[in-house]
Amino acid sequence: MILAEDVAAVSRALAPLWPRLDGARIFMTGGTGFIGRWMLEALVHSGTDAEVTLLSRNPAAFAARAPHIAERCRFLVGEVTQFERPAGSFTHVVHGATDASAALNQADPLRMFETIVAGTRRVLELATYCGARRVLFMSSGAVYGAQPWELSHVAEDWRGAPDPHDRGSAYGEGKRAAETLCAIYGRQFGLDVVTARIFAVLGPLLPLHIHFAAGNFIADALAGRVIRVESAGTAVRSYLYAADLAAWLWTMLLAAEPGAVFNVGSEEAVTIADLARRTARILGGPGVEIRGRADPGWNPGRYVPSTAAIRTELGLAPTVPLDEAIRRTALSNGWTP
Repeated sequence: MILAEDVAAVSRALAPLWPRLDGARIFMTGGTGFIGRWMLEALVHSGTDAEVTLLSRNPAAFAARAPHIAERCRFLVGEVTQFERPAGSFTHVVHGATDASAALNQADPLRMFETIVAGTRRVLELATYCGARRVLFMSSGAVYGAQPWELSHVAEDWRGAPDPHDRGSAYGEGKRAAETLCAIYGRQFGLDVVTARIFAVLGPLLPLHIHFAAGNFIADALAGRVIRVESAGTAVRSYLYAADLAAWLWTMLLAAEPGAVFNVGSEEAVTIADLARRTARILGGPGVEIRGRADPGWNPGRYVPSTAAIRTELGLAPTVPLDEAIRRTALSNGWTP
């Protein structure tokens, strides 16, 4: 099984770091989502005795999907903006609870912004109160706003930003404000927060029918449909495989310098049109249709990080190239070559 193979590989890669979690007590938000689930899969496989408390609106639903993880965790029922403070202390806090929904960002940008900002403050307050040694905040490459075409790979020191007068910037501006809160809590309360600016990802467990193009294309190919690209397909993206993502995030939590901020993504750039063609070629789909409509997304241009900093400082690099990421994601969803 692809997922099991990937999780075992992540656990092996992190073997030198897992002992740092012996006796740890971890509080996690977003643990029932795609990224959090990958982190927890790796942790369960690690053999560490770390205790995990998950914030969840519906623990029973998560337990039905992932009973092997649920039996290892404690649950705190609540919303990220107003959960009750759990008893006891925590050594580590992982904050990944954000609905990265294009539909929500468009339909209710105020809720999107408030959830990110108020939720982050609530988590930072908890981390400060319980004396956590380290907080991992999952931010986004959206904090850079629209990446100029002439900038092939955006680095952490680039000072671009979303347009504050565009309501579609609620997600990116919310993440920017949340990063500022992390900086404030670091300076004012001595909280050690490391920040991962996550770009596009791909891999097993990714829902194929939401707004992520890579997943949509795989779903079309698996169904034997022509892959339809509604736009001209000129937008440029890159995709980090989920197993690499999990390894990078755990490494940041356990080994990054205090206050570190890193891009987390792949430098392997591809246009959306070419991504569709590659998916059809790898999975044997009937072809691609480029419809050429105006791109309705927040970023019809480039969205590709520079990962020089995390490669240099933590020795991390992708291990699964894009074509293999497409193949493995399809295999995990029942595709037979």
